[in-house]
Amino acid sequence: MSDAAAPPARTLLAEAAEALLDRKEQLTLDQLRALAALPSEAVPSLAALAHEVRLAWCGPEVEVEGILSAKTGGCPEDCHFCSQSSKFETPVLATPFLDEADVLRAAEETARLGASEFCIVLAVRGPDERTMTRILDLVPKVRERVGINVAVSAGILTDDQARRLAEGGVHRYNHNLETARSFFPEIVTTHTWEERHDTCRLVHTYGMELCCGVLLGMGETDEQRIELIGQLRDVEPAEVPINFLNPRPGTPLGDRTLVEPLEAIRWIALFRLGLPSVILRYAGGREVTLRELQALGMTSGINALIVGNYLTTLGRSPDDDLQMLDDLEMPIGILSKVL
Repeated sequence: MSDAAAPPARTLLAEAAEALLDRKEQLTLDQLRALAALPSEAVPSLAALAHEVRLAWCGPEVEVEGILSAKTGGCPEDCHFCSQSSKFETPVLATPFLDEADVLRAAEETARLGASEFCIVLAVRGPDERTMTRILDLVPKVRERVGINVAVSAGILTDDQARRLAEGGVHRYNHNLETARSFFPEIVTTHTWEERHDTCRLVHTYGMELCCGVLLGMGETDEQRIELIGQLRDVEPAEVPINFLNPRPGTPLGDRTLVEPLEAIRWIALFRLGLPSVILRYAGGREVTLRELQALGMTSGINALIVGNYLTTLGRSPDDDLQMLDDLEMPIGILSKVL
C-alpha cells in the first residue's frame, strides 16, 4: 500500500480502539506496523490510546520493584550493550556475590519504598552449583524477613535449575529476549536467541512468572521491534521491562545515540498496544532517554517501574518517582498473577 492510500491516523487509531477496548482482542502485527508508521504528530493520540488500554486491561495500579546487582561484572558473555562483560574494557570491575546481610538490607530498603517485588540479579551466563546454593538460601530469608516477593535473574537455566528455583520460592524469573531473533546475532555471539527462548519456556513449565524484557535503540529496525512483540507474545511473559540503550563506555555500542524522547513514547505505547495484558515496566535508560517526558511515559501504557539504581547505572531518586506517581494519582499496588 502506498503512503497516499494509507488510512489516516484517526481511522487506524479508531480501529485499534475498537479491537482492544470494545472487543478485547489483540491487534495483529500488521495493525501494529501501521500504527508504528504514524507521523510524529499522532504520537500523543497513540499514547492516550495506550493509557486507556492499560486501564481497561490491567487497572489503575502501578507495581514498584527494586533490583540488586548481587554479583556484578566478570560475565563471560559478549552482549554488546553490557558493561559487565569480561570481553570489553569497561569501568565495571568484577565483584563476588554480596554477603547475605547486604542483600537483606537492600531488600528491606526496597520494601520501605512500597515495592512488592525484589529482584536479585547476577552477571553470569547461568548459575553454577555454588550460585544456586546461595540463591536458594537467600530467597526464603528475604521472604520471611521482608515479606515481599523475590525475583531472580541469573542467566540461562537448565531444566533442573528451573525446577529447583521454583520449588525454592522464586516468584518471578527475569530472562530478557532483549531484541528480535533476526537481530540478536548482531548483539550477542556467545549464546543464541534460542537458548534465551528455551529458558523462558522453562520458567513457565515450573510455574514461575516470566519477566522478559527488551532493550530498544541498539540499531534494530522498526520491523524488528514489531517482530520482537510477536516473539514476546509467544513466550507469554507476565512482565515486560522496557529498557532504552544508555551507551556504556568501552562496549561495542558505546557510541550509539540515544532514542529520541518522542520516539521512545511511541514505542512504549506500541508495546502496550501489542501486549495489552502484561505488566509493562519502566526500566533502564528512561532517565537519559525521556528526560522531562518521564511522566508522559506513565500515561502511555507503563504500569510498573524500577525505583532506585539499575545494575551499573544510576537511576533518579526513588522519592522523585514516588512523587511522580502521587502527582499522577496512580496508586501503588500488586499486579502479579501468582502470589
